[in-house]
Amino acid sequence: MTRLQAENLTLAYDSRVVATELSVHIPDGSFTVIIGPNACGKSTLLKTLARMLKPLQGVVHLDGKAISSYRSKEVARMLGLLPQSSTVPGGITVADLVSRGRFPHQRLLRQWSEQDEAVVNAVMRRTGVHELADRVVDELSGGQRQRVWLAMVLAQQTSILLLDEPTTFLDIAHQIEVLDLCADLHEDNGHTVIAVLHDLNQACRYASHLVVLRPGGVVAAQGPPAEVMSAELVQEVFGLRCRIVTDPESDTPMVVPARRQRAERAVLMP
Repeated sequence: MTRLQAENLTLAYDSRVVATELSVHIPDGSFTVIIGPNACGKSTLLKTLARMLKPLQGVVHLDGKAISSYRSKEVARMLGLLPQSSTVPGGITVADLVSRGRFPHQRLLRQWSEQDEAVVNAVMRRTGVHELADRVVDELSGGQRQRVWLAMVLAQQTSILLLDEPTTFLDIAHQIEVLDLCADLHEDNGHTVIAVLHDLNQACRYASHLVVLRPGGVVAAQGPPAEVMSAELVQEVFGLRCRIVTDPESDTPMVVPARRQRAERAVLMP
């Protein structure tokens, strides 16, 4: 049994069912990436794994117990979630926002400590936002804000990280920067990282384990990118003709879309 797994889930969002009989096992210590076409239930699945959404049927297990049986602070000490969009309180500084990641470790008789201060300083250095500590978050660029949010999640000191489209709205340089940081956390610290991504080539480059969803939340394939990714799978799931070649930089599968084909149109005679 893996630490985090879902069995026979029926998932709904805004009363619309997006998946039925969905089962996913997240390998411990993996960098798992969930991919699939729009509206197939990727983010809904991630939020359900994080206990942000309750399944209509089925169960999510965390460390052998139904995740619904834990108290909220217990879950927050075991897994951290970086949501797709986050609201920043007005006027809050980087240091204050990152410090909020220590909330799960606060108790009535244990308030802010030297350990909390050390953790916050360490994660701000790790994510490259230490020099921004006194800056107001609203004044930062998109890439800087994303690293600040990631620092706040890391301040929870959980061994499981869930990232919902962490590269959305970032330019290509900042996308790679964020994904490189996540890969470092996975490789250096043994974190289990679970991310929803849209870019198939980034998914193949960074993932050690892929979960491919079809429309309707059906798992089309699971496993290492080199074993899972194929032209037939991309055609079946995304409706895209392509070739799969080897990425010369990472030696991972790379999706190359087929050349555009001009549709034949009737010539209108004058």
